[in-house]
Amino acid sequence: MHGSDIDAALAARLDEMAGRVAQLDAQLADPEVNSDYRRVRELSVERAALAPTCERYRRYRTLRAQHDEAASLAAGGADDELAALAREELPQLESQLDELWQALRRDLVSSEDRAVGSVILELRAGVGGDEASLWVGDLLDMYRRYAQNKGWKVDDMDFSPGDAGGYRNVVLNISGEGVWAHLGYEGGTHQVKRVPATEAQGRVHTSTATVAVLPEPEEIELEIDPEEVKVSITTAQGPGGQNVNKVATAVHLIHLPTGIEVRMQESKSQQQNREKAWKLLRARLYERKLEEARKQRDEQRVAMIGSGGRAEKIRTYRYKENLVVDHRINESFNLGRVLQGDLEPVVAALIENDMAQRLASLGKAR
Repeated sequence: MHGSDIDAALAARLDEMAGRVAQLDAQLADPEVNSDYRRVRELSVERAALAPTCERYRRYRTLRAQHDEAASLAAGGADDELAALAREELPQLESQLDELWQALRRDLVSSEDRAVGSVILELRAGVGGDEASLWVGDLLDMYRRYAQNKGWKVDDMDFSPGDAGGYRNVVLNISGEGVWAHLGYEGGTHQVKRVPATEAQGRVHTSTATVAVLPEPEEIELEIDPEEVKVSITTAQGPGGQNVNKVATAVHLIHLPTGIEVRMQESKSQQQNREKAWKLLRARLYERKLEEARKQRDEQRVAMIGSGGRAEKIRTYRYKENLVVDHRINESFNLGRVLQGDLEPVVAALIENDMAQRLASLGKAR
């Protein structure tokens, strides 16, 4: 579509975004809101996601007005010199309009992702026994380094150590600008092919770990009836099930309508475990809510590349070839750099491919 032909429906969506930015500015200027640093952070992340699009739209409208004026002059009139100048100016204005329009289309299909500033990241050992637990530990290091590179905050929520090192299960809360837009592609099965340290014959083994990335909802977005949640307070347990302390600090939640369970014991404080448990329960219920909504929508729904299902193999890490292969885009990357937290080339390629699919769906929907 030509940039000057922006349609009314998308213009209305852009006007809504501009209105939302104005609301966010008003809230951030409210002294009561400013006293809550968590709320300020949430609002600031959302504003940072929307503001560039609104500014681009403002430039688009200004440029569109200039284009229309030049087109009118070029069509003829009393002053031939002005008409000639306008005709010279029109190609450049049209090029700039088209460039802005393409950028606005990309913004429109990704602004929702950028506005989510906090995720729950879950890593679980899959097939491969002890080696799978070690692989979870390696992936954990990779995501920690990536988060550090991006300037995100990482809050440890839950850890279940493996019998021979690594972890059977890890839960992290990662927050910061663009965290969902970048980490949302990581959901699925991560397969590793390498020679385990315990392998005397030098044979390559295949192990897996599953990654789930849950966008963390604000409490206001998802209301949970406390009467529908069974709360148990117990002592923390070690890998073998034995109690590791005498004080009851572990929090166990069961959401009765869905059967979803959460157990949190990482912190020594019962209150901290309670807060983390409720946070994780909300995220898991929100994930279920999103999944149910996805099933109800038709295939035009622009989703993350792949379904993010935990049984879906999205990536293979090949140590012998020093390569990481992402199967969704059939591209390879340097294994050493990726494991050191340099995930940006992988994520950039996934975003580019995803944007192409989303824009194609946007065009079909119109």
